[in-house]
Amino acid sequence: MLIHPWDAGSEAESLAFVRENSFGQLIAAGRGRDVPVVVPTQFLLVDDRRIVLHLARPNPVWPAIEENPNVVLAVAGDWAYVRGAWKVMPGEGDPGAGIPTTYYAAVQLICQARVVADPEEKAEILRQQIAALDEGLVDPAEHVRQFRGIRGLELIVSEIKGKFKYGGNADDAHRAYVAERLAERDGPGDAAAIGHLRQRSPVLPG
Repeated sequence: MLIHPWDAGSEAESLAFVRENSFGQLIAAGRGRDVPVVVPTQFLLVDDRRIVLHLARPNPVWPAIEENPNVVLAVAGDWAYVRGAWKVMPGEGDPGAGIPTTYYAAVQLICQARVVADPEEKAEILRQQIAALDEGLVDPAEHVRQFRGIRGLELIVSEIKGKFKYGGNADDAHRAYVAERLAERDGPGDAAAIGHLRQRSPVLPG
């Protein structure tokens, strides 16, 4: 993806976003395919360089990973449409001449994939995912007979690409003006976008 210098996220910010948004698109290019295999999936970022997840055995991603274990895990969210008029502050000119945009966050993790077939390793992946998302369930090993229907996947992160498109090429005054309009609209994604704007403009009211 295109990342301008003013949109680039730090590794810490990118990983924090991934931790808070543990659902993404697993992309496996394979070898010699017309298009890659793209799988929407829940996942768990265990630490800064390791991700685990599980998928059904019939999933079409497995042959692609066997062909080429280099994959991308893409996560995007916190998006909000910014009207063109919001880009023109009072006294600057015709609001109708403003250029609209969309604010959003996106992180792409370049990874090396390892397929997990061992039942105990699969059980441990499930334990980790359940511990992060649920509670009070029996140990996954209780369902070992059903393990043949799934495979585990471990992804080792080799590169982190983070883009946080929140008016980084504008000054504090213009970001504050957009933040005020987002607060007034208060639609889906607007509060998250305001949070990102505040990170980039500490002068914005909290």
